Amino acid sequence: MLPMLADENFNNDIVRGVRRRCADADIVRVQDVHPGGADDPTILEWAAQHQRVLLAHDVSTMTRFAYDRVRLGKPMPGIFEVSRKVSLATAIEEIVLLAECSVLGEWEGQVRYLPLR
Repeated sequence: MLPMLADENFNNDIVRGVRRRCADADIVRVQDVHPGGADDPTILEWAAQHQRVLLAHDVSTMTRFAYDRVRLGKPMPGIFEVSRKVSLATAIEEIVLLAECSVLGEWEGQVRYLPLR
C-alpha cells in the first residue's frame, strides 16, 4: 500500500472514505504530525523524509514548491492534486486505485491531477 500524507486543508471526508474502503490504507494527516500547522516547504520536506505521496487540493502554491524541490535535486515523492470539484466518490475511488496499484517511489518527482479521466 502506497504511504500517503494528506495536506492540512485536504478534505477529511475523502480521507475517511479511503480508510473505510481500504482498511490498510496508509494515510497520515499533516495536522497529526504538525499540530500547529506547517508551511508548504515543511510539509513537502516531511513527506520526502517519510516517503509519502502528498494528497492536496492546493494547486497554486504546493505544486510550485514541489517542482522547486525537483529542480534543486531534492527528493519529492509525488503529489496527487485532487480537484475540489470532483465528487467524493470519484476522489475516493481514484486514491484507493492509486494506493493499491502503485509501488514506493513510482511517483517520485511527479504531480498528478485527479480525476485521472
